[in-house]
Amino acid sequence: MNTYRLAMKNLIYTLLCAVAFVSISSCAYKQARNYNDETNADQDGMAFIKNGLEGGLTEIKASTLAITNSSNPRVLSLAKMMIADHTAAGNQLVKIKADKDIISKDIISTGHMEMIHALSEKKGPDFDKAYVQMMVNDHEKAVALFAGGTRVNAPEIQDFAAKTLPTIQMHLDSSKAVLASLK
Repeated sequence: MNTYRLAMKNLIYTLLCAVAFVSISSCAYKQARNYNDETNADQDGMAFIKNGLEGGLTEIKASTLAITNSSNPRVLSLAKMMIADHTAAGNQLVKIKADKDIISKDIISTGHMEMIHALSEKKGPDFDKAYVQMMVNDHEKAVALFAGGTRVNAPEIQDFAAKTLPTIQMHLDSSKAVLASLK
C-alpha cells in the first residue's frame, strides 16, 4: 500500500509540475501582436479562453486534492480522468491563446480558490461528496460555456469547443453517477 501511495504522490507531483510549467510559460510568453496592438479574438473568444483555462486549472487543483484525500475508488477514478482530460484541453487552449495573440495571466479566481480551500478542510465521505458535487456544479457551467464557445466568431475556438464539449458532457454525466453512488 505504501508503494502505491508513493507512486500516486510521484504522479501528482509530476502532473502539478507539468501544469505549473504550462501556466508559467503561458504567463511569461509574449508573442508579437499584430501591427495595431490588438488580439486576433473578439471579447467572446477571449472570455471563452479565460474561463476555459480557469475552469480547467480549478478542476485539476480540486482533483489533485481528491487523489490525496479520498480513498473511494470511484472518486479517485473520476479525479484521475479530470486531471488527464483538463490538462490536455488546457494545453490546447494555451496554444489557441498564443495563436490569437492573447496575453493574459492564467489564474484561478479568488472564488474558486476559496472553494478549493473549503474542500481541502473536509475529510472522508464529507470530502468525497463535496468534491463530486463541485465537479457536477462546475461541469454544468462548463457545458454552457463550451456550447457558447461553438458560436464565437473564431473558427479555431468554435472547433475546439465543439470537439471538447462531448468530453465535458461526459465529465458531467460521470460526476452525477458518482454523486448518486455516494448518497
